[in-house]
This record gives sequence, structure tokens and C-alpha cells, in this order.
Amino acid sequence: MKFFITLSLSIFLFSCQQKENKENPKTPVEVSEPVAVKKNKEENRQIGDTILMNVKNDKGLFEAEGSIDSLNSKVYIKFKNDELGELTAKIIPAAGKGNIRFNQIIFPDNSSDGPFGMDLKINLNQKGNHILVIGHSLMADNPYFGKFKVELENRKE
Repeated sequence: MKFFITLSLSIFLFSCQQKENKENPKTPVEVSEPVAVKKNKEENRQIGDTILMNVKNDKGLFEAEGSIDSLNSKVYIKFKNDELGELTAKIIPAAGKGNIRFNQIIFPDNSSDGPFGMDLKINLNQKGNHILVIGHSLMADNPYFGKFKVELENRKE
């Protein structure tokens, strides 16, 4: 019995030790940072419950696909506004119709406005990072679960 315990303990201790790679001593930041930055710059896509709008398409629109499920019942669209003007935003559900809307917009000074519908038209009077919250309406039945497309356009005044 003592032999079994000693053997198990020694296997456990040896398995917990990390091996060093002396051939290629690169730090994790050097390896992963350029790849991660490059992927985020090329497309707007959902990671967890957040979509970062970094890239405009050929028409000058921020465009991304997202999804709402039982784990992520709200999706946060983050974008930076450098110009004062009018924001026009649209949600296009994959199913055609559904109980999905812009619940809220959060301005850089942490004030907010909402709720809205599937279309949003609002004047942006502040420069900085804005957040749009997309979710289903709590006043209606059948919450929306599935994919959708969101388009943002900021027209200068």
C-alpha cells in the first residue's frame, strides 16, 4: 500500500513540472499579438457577447454578423465615433422577422438612451467610444435566438 501511494505521489509531482523550451525562447506576446491584431483589423465579428466594429466595408458601412442564444441574450456593439453626425443602424434577422431590437445606446459620458426598434437613427453629439446593446424586447413574447446582421453608418453633419 505504501508503495502504491509513493508511486502515485511521485507520478503526480513529475506531471506537474513544466518543461522549458530552450530552442526557441519567444515570449507569448511576440507570437500571439500580431496575429490577434491582424484578425481583429480584417473583420468585424462577434467574440463572446461583444462585436468590435473596426473595419468599414466598400460602401463605408460598419457591418457584422452576430448571434443571440440562451447564454448571450444581449450583444454589445462597440464602435468609436470620431465625427459628430447622425448614426443610422439596422438589425437584419436571419429568419426575416423576430423579437430583436436595439435596447440601448451608451454614450462616452456613460449617459444612455433607448429602447429603439430594429432601426435606429440618432444624432451623435459626442466623440469617443459608443456601445449599442442588442437584445429581445421584454414586452413581447418569444425571445429571438439565432443569427442576425447589423449595419452602422455615421454621416457627418
